[in-house]
Amino acid sequence: MSPSVPRLVVAAPSSGSGKTTVATGLMAAFAARGLAVSPHKVGPDYIDPGYHALATGRVGRNLDASLCGPELIGPLFRHGARGCDLAVVEGVMGLFDGAAGEGELASTAQVAQLLRAPVVLVVDASSQSRSVAALVHGFASWDPRVRIGGVILNKVASDRHEELLREALDSAGVPVLGVLRRAAGVDTPSRHLGLVPAAERHTDAVEAVAAMGAQVEAGCDLDALLALARGAGDLACDAWEPPAAAPGGRTVVAVAGGPAFTFSYAEHAELLTAAGADVVPFDPLRDACLPDGTAGLVIGGGFPEVYAAELSANEPLRKAVADLAASGAPVAAECAGLLYLCRELDGLPMCGVLDATARMTERLTLGYRDAVAVSDSALAAAGTRMRAHEFHRTVVEPGAGAAPAWGVRTPARRVEGFVQGGVHASYLHTHWAAAPGVARRFVERCRTS
Repeated sequence: MSPSVPRLVVAAPSSGSGKTTVATGLMAAFAARGLAVSPHKVGPDYIDPGYHALATGRVGRNLDASLCGPELIGPLFRHGARGCDLAVVEGVMGLFDGAAGEGELASTAQVAQLLRAPVVLVVDASSQSRSVAALVHGFASWDPRVRIGGVILNKVASDRHEELLREALDSAGVPVLGVLRRAAGVDTPSRHLGLVPAAERHTDAVEAVAAMGAQVEAGCDLDALLALARGAGDLACDAWEPPAAAPGGRTVVAVAGGPAFTFSYAEHAELLTAAGADVVPFDPLRDACLPDGTAGLVIGGGFPEVYAAELSANEPLRKAVADLAASGAPVAAECAGLLYLCRELDGLPMCGVLDATARMTERLTLGYRDAVAVSDSALAAAGTRMRAHEFHRTVVEPGAGAAPAWGVRTPARRVEGFVQGGVHASYLHTHWAAAPGVARRFVERCRTS
């Protein structure tokens, strides 16, 4: 077993404190020093890892103890961090906030414990002075299994404000490892599902990440932070590896990408490749045809509602997708992919694979789900159980086909999604590392369909 990579978990008392700015800035600042930095994100979030990838030049990876199980957090971390000098893990929500109604499950605190990693607490100090000491003391003492190794004070107004904060924190026993003023250029625009993905912002995103790195370089003690990371405990587990392919020839699996389809876990492509697929990305906004030799299609999450007009205008590709589905080839579609396969989205023609319509709503649907496969499909045999996550502001009518994809237990019992020929389309996002047989089954169906 190789030595564990030095690592830090960047957390906060609550959302909106500046975790993403600080974590991404740390990644960029350490990468600028010549370190190979492994970026990670707690939870199911697909958007922050895009910024992490810009900061480090490495693919961003998620660590989700609900989707994958606590037992896979260490192995998945070691897999992603292999060969790196340092790993920075951005937390989710507040430090101790996890899956609703399930205690610490999937919280940043749980992941920090599983990784035996010190926590750096990012505190929004904009509206407090001495009270910061009570806040930090409470977080540092709440759970003795979580080691808070330092604080980074964010949105500090002035030198005098910083002096008051430092005086207060002297009594809390937690060192101040950074002080950040308000700065232009580091803010990232948001919309209906959170931050705008880096893939949609191009030059602006690159400039924002550079600004984050410069701000952290100027305001944080990088040497002290690196020393803290090197004090992380050893991880007594092996790195996760995608299972080797079953005997058989290679087959082409096309994977939708580009600005409209940015939601994907890195391990999915690795699992498909290991199972015998040649994974070929394509952009439904720009490509008029599927990749040559496509035998199967994966369309993950993203924002088709933002690009509905452009997706609709690409009629040749819509027809190619419909023809592939009609041939019986395996098609796996999650959330955005489900919308793209519908007859129409917000009144605009889509692929027409499914006799359903999709539209934007004001209502946010969000949360982890316990799911069981209702119908045999290219992804799973009926009865297969998986943990899933749902996150959207759209509705599909009807919500399920004659052969539904999943039965969902929470928050209310229902069936949802569509299994139709080789198509498996659903709102639910799943992490295939928790069930590697999904990728193997999909590739085998690609070979035989």
